[in-house]
This record gives sequence, C-alpha cells and structure tokens, in this order.
Amino acid sequence: MSIENNDFNNTPAADSNPRFPGRLQGTVALITGAASGIGRAAAIRFAQEGADLVLLDLKNDTLAGVSAHAEHYGVRCLPIETDISSEEQVAAAFRQTQEAFGKLDSVFANAGINGVITPIEHMELSDWSRTIGTNLTGTFLTVKHAIPLMKEKGGSMIITSSINGNRVFSNIGFSAYSSTKAAETAFAQMAALELADYRIRVNAICPGAIDTNIGQSTEKTPELEEVAIPVEYPEGNHPLEKAPGNPMQVANLALFLASSESSHITGTTVYIDGAESLLRG
Repeated sequence: MSIENNDFNNTPAADSNPRFPGRLQGTVALITGAASGIGRAAAIRFAQEGADLVLLDLKNDTLAGVSAHAEHYGVRCLPIETDISSEEQVAAAFRQTQEAFGKLDSVFANAGINGVITPIEHMELSDWSRTIGTNLTGTFLTVKHAIPLMKEKGGSMIITSSINGNRVFSNIGFSAYSSTKAAETAFAQMAALELADYRIRVNAICPGAIDTNIGQSTEKTPELEEVAIPVEYPEGNHPLEKAPGNPMQVANLALFLASSESSHITGTTVYIDGAESLLRG
C-alpha cells in the first residue's frame, strides 16, 4: 500500500552519484504505470543507465512529461496511452514496441490501483472486478504479450506486488487489492519456471509504504469503521528509516533486476519495506 504524494523531486537524484553508468546501455525496457510514482522513478532511473523506453499509462498528458525528462539522458522514448486491463490496447502497445525498436529486453509490470477500500460485505462486484482487472489481469496481459518479443534472446520481467497479501494482512478493507498482490507473486513464480528455457527471468518486488500519489485513485467507504482493527506501534511502523520509502529506492531495485547483474535470479520475491512488514505481519 502506498501513501499519497506527487512530488517526484523529493526522491533522491540517482544521477548525482552514478555508480554503474550504462548498466542498461543498448537495451529496451517497457514500464507500465510509468506516469507517476514508482513507474516514473523507474523510467528516469532506467534512462540514466542507457535504456530506450516504452512507457505505458492511462495518463497521457503526464506521460509526455516523463518521456521528455527521460529523453534528457539521450535515450529514445515511446509513450503510449494504454489501459492495461484491455488486451486490445496492451497488444497494440507491444506491436508499436516491435515496430519502433524491434526488440524488448526488460519489462517492469508496475501499474496498479488500490481500488475501493471497503469491507468484503459491502464491496460491489464492479469494484472487485476493476481492481482484479487492473492489477492481476493487467500483469498477466503485460507478461503474455511481452513473451514473443523476448523469447529469442531472453531478458528480465519484474512485477510490482506488495507486502499486502504476502506478509501483511491487517489492512482491513484491502481484500481485493491484497488478493491481487498475493496472486502476482504466485504468477511470477509460475512464469519464472515456464519461461526459464527462454532465459526470461521473472521476479516480484514487494514494496511497503512508498511515498507516491496512488492514494488519489483510492476510495474508502464509511463502512470501514464497522470492521476497523486498532493497531498501535510504540516506535512507529517503519523501523529502518522511521518514514515511508520513496519511489527511487524501488526503482533502484528494479534496475538491478533488469540488469545483467541479476542474471541468476528468477522466481524470487524481494521485499523492500524497511522491515515494516516484519513489525506488522
């Protein structure tokens, strides 16, 4: 689960201390949910390391700004307005990727929503379906349509899951969201084994609270008060840094998994939460 904040400038400037310049030089990376938060940070970080980018998001106006920012680092960018729950739109985006670049080396299936936060009893099927469609079906479609572009030479697929549904189950009202995040880790492991012969690595990232703007698309219903479980932590719930993480920290992890430095890592779930889930699980 993430915390609302749309100030990208609060994240560390990764290019102020580039330790491994060009780690993705000559590669093409596709990132979903690229207009904001973790996706936007990953787009900038990947560009700093030389990757040409295909950027997918519903927010086309914001996406253009991210693309322009990434191109500042001398890479090519292809922003495509895409609803990842639509197979027609996802398939079209991958066709455009093939036409523009002729290959694909890494995929960051990052797009997702919190959806409507409400007790199970009060959740509408339409709200459940929208969350499942964006988070889980969107991930499936992204991976499915990436395979034909990657199976010849291999590459890396990274899926943004969450501590919710994997280590943490105390966020009442998040049943749809947490179900998708648990399923994404299982899907990543299934895909990792199925795609190993193609040398396609598949790993899942599980962030804790990250300072992003995902809260802008989150609706909480008043019925949550009926099932709320009060939980208090004497020293706060972020043991390592006493505050939520930031998108660039997650982007740096995605960069490692996209690069050849992680060439023997697949089917792995990596938690990036400053030990938050160990305290709350």
